[in-house]
Amino acid sequence: MGALRKRKRQRQRQQQDEAQRAAARFAPDAGRWEVLFETQDESQWRAHIRRLRASDAQIDWTAVRADMFCGRLVRPTTFRLSLFVPNFAPDSGQGSPDN
Repeated sequence: MGALRKRKRQRQRQQQDEAQRAAARFAPDAGRWEVLFETQDESQWRAHIRRLRASDAQIDWTAVRADMFCGRLVRPTTFRLSLFVPNFAPDSGQGSPDN
């Protein structure tokens, strides 16, 4: 029984560590969410995601967010696909327009 508890605690610690890394990676001061695609047609939204997955190998899918905004009776449901774009760290000044 002790080994099961130990594995469970270890798994929980790993999940907490992953959650903390994700929170730091996607923190508001670390970058911004850029909308890739938005529609009110769910089938169109799913088709766009399939096309992106098949054709764009450059997308880091761990940094993609899929949102569904439920409008209920007031507004129609909106589907949005966003990509996290990190802020660039200041470099040594190479390649800047001032140089």
